[in-house]
Amino acid sequence: MADKSDFSNLPARTVAPDAPIPFARPGNLAAIIGRIEEAVDEETAGIRTGTGFDLKASNARKSRYLYELTRAIKGGNEVEFLEQHREGLTRLRQKLARNEAAILAHLNAVNEVASLLKNAIQRAEADGTYSAGEFGWARA
Repeated sequence: MADKSDFSNLPARTVAPDAPIPFARPGNLAAIIGRIEEAVDEETAGIRTGTGFDLKASNARKSRYLYELTRAIKGGNEVEFLEQHREGLTRLRQKLARNEAAILAHLNAVNEVASLLKNAIQRAEADGTYSAGEFGWARA
């Protein structure tokens, strides 16, 4: 099947691909930080309250927001960014610390359950049911 893509009706690029991206306005950065906070809060609550929370989707969303934040501050004055958004970044850091604690608790619980299952399987296999003595091979 031949590719008959026609891109002639698309608008021309207004910025060269390698041109620096203009620094985003502070309102945009605040909105991005707010979306990251919201995603982190949602994930923390989901981990703490239920087993049906979709961590994969949450991680994808957080990655997308981090990409947005990185693009928004690229080419800008990092010191100015930190000064303008100190309060939001401090709040985000606190939320990330709570999120990390919830994730670690979740991972520890998963490890504990896995250890319990492993030990139960090992005890079941070692109960002598399938030992050589049961089949008469060990008798001399």
